Amino acid sequence: MSLVLLLQARGGMTAAELARELEVSERTVHRDVLALSEAGVPVYADRGRGGGYRLLDGYRTRLTGLDRAEAEALFLSGVPEALREMGLGEVATAARLKASAALSPGLRDAPATAAQRFHLDAPGWFASERPPPAALAPLARAVWGDHPVTARYHRPERPRRTGPDRPEDQTEPDRPDRPDRPGRTGEPHRPDGRAGAVRRDLEPYGLVLKAGVWYLATRSAIYRVDRFGEVEIHTDRRFERDAAFDLAAFWNERAAQFARSLLATRVTVRLSPTGLRILPAVADPAALGEALASAGEPDGRGWVTISLPVESPDVAYGQILRFGPEAEVVGPPELRALMAGAAARMRELYHPG
Repeated sequence: MSLVLLLQARGGMTAAELARELEVSERTVHRDVLALSEAGVPVYADRGRGGGYRLLDGYRTRLTGLDRAEAEALFLSGVPEALREMGLGEVATAARLKASAALSPGLRDAPATAAQRFHLDAPGWFASERPPPAALAPLARAVWGDHPVTARYHRPERPRRTGPDRPEDQTEPDRPDRPDRPGRTGEPHRPDGRAGAVRRDLEPYGLVLKAGVWYLATRSAIYRVDRFGEVEIHTDRRFERDAAFDLAAFWNERAAQFARSLLATRVTVRLSPTGLRILPAVADPAALGEALASAGEPDGRGWVTISLPVESPDVAYGQILRFGPEAEVVGPPELRALMAGAAARMRELYHPG
């Protein structure tokens, strides 16, 4: 029926165009057209230049109603690569065809017009080409069906970091869009710091695609999908979903918590007026508000002192170098010494001897 819907939506197509759209051979197209004709579908061939297959004028198939899976996929059709990775590519294609077939003749070029003018490229720059995680498709099926899963989850060893807002079962999203930060492994964290595979019984609430990396959200935690091994879906039962759960709000809250949790160190810095202007381009976004709020009154030269949240002195060293002569580290002493050493080496480079 995909062939019929294509002809209904576009008016007429050659065998080569149909084969390309349906990802089959032209021989298969000819065979399917013959089968449709024998089944009573009024499809015919125009001979000669500019010819192709068409439906008899006025013919409309009634098989345009969307089923649930197609309707759900249609709302995600703006992210086709994500749909393919979740195993929903064919369902989404069928949904788009049915939606196109239901349009009035004057609007049937709308999908092609939009596709020619807008394109979403979700992964970040310089992301390596890699296949989707093997666990993504089964987890997507479980999410759609509200089915609980039992899965093996591989957790890397990380330093122990605990706090009142860090429950025992919580994992953290990484920040794959900032690969230049030293000391960040980009892996989910476990408070006990132990590495290895663990068995988890989970209720998968949703999936999040962040800068080319997939995450699974449960009601209380976030997991990296590429850390899952074997996934068993319990299709014989469903879990009761919390109707008040908001996936986007939950993700934003946990991502913000994670970003803030990384900023475990404070450094005191004096900034010139120019340094203050470029602070947003240098500081971590999660640190910017606190740094600006801490700014004291300008001195006679317009310099201000701020308390800048950073991940570590090593990270702060790289950040503050970007200010050039527009920043002075006041403390801690070890960071000030590092900056003084860098300044001395730079002076030697530009003024040897």
